[in-house]
Amino acid sequence: MSRYVSRLTAAAMAVSSLALGATFANAQDIAGSTVAFLMPDQGSTRYEEHDHPGFVAEMKKLCDSCKVLYLNADADVTKQQQQFNSVITQGAKVVVLDPVDSAAAASLVHNAQAQGVKVIAYDRPIPTAKADFYVSFDNKAIGKAIAASLVEHLKAKGVSSDGDVGVLQINGSPTDAAAGLIKDGIHEGLKTGSYKTLAEFDTPNWAPSNAQQWAAGQISRFGNKIVGVVAANDGTGGGTGSTPAALKAAMA
Repeated sequence: MSRYVSRLTAAAMAVSSLALGATFANAQDIAGSTVAFLMPDQGSTRYEEHDHPGFVAEMKKLCDSCKVLYLNADADVTKQQQQFNSVITQGAKVVVLDPVDSAAAASLVHNAQAQGVKVIAYDRPIPTAKADFYVSFDNKAIGKAIAASLVEHLKAKGVSSDGDVGVLQINGSPTDAAAGLIKDGIHEGLKTGSYKTLAEFDTPNWAPSNAQQWAAGQISRFGNKIVGVVAANDGTGGGTGSTPAALKAAMA
């Protein structure tokens, strides 16, 4: 899954750069501009390790004289609002925003546009406000592919779906509209098999520690009824795997 998401992330960053160029009437208008890149959390390592350096590299290709302001909200809605206002004060003409809370981000979009600042919704949609651009993946298709791959693996291993066995489903943050699309896709993917969903969980802030805590409780609850775990991203999946001994024993 890591390589799959990394390829999609690289593509999204490239399209973001094209979208940035399209916000200006002509090439010289963008020269020397300030662009903000605001990410939602550090629970997912991709933002620090891939998205940030990748976006800076793409921006350098697009506009060597432009300045990129990068900030991470650490899963704090209020902090992201403050960061958003700060970058506008610092002269950002474009804000690329991956919102902590998709609903709360609507007011940020409205405030920015009222000041002539363009907003690109990145990765996560902002359903109640019309950003100037939206750059993302097919989140529902990703969720379906993740779940279908688990079903295919279980079938290939000859794991029976008879009786009261089933899988655990770990979703993303309940404040992330993209996570809702991934969850819908996971539901569809699981329907490609006959394995029941024993329980599912919306992971606050996509935090691996929250996923780990929930999974540990389900291991105690279901024991060897668990035949697999489907997780919405590497971070939540890794959180589940942080108790491998207990999980392995439960599934034995």
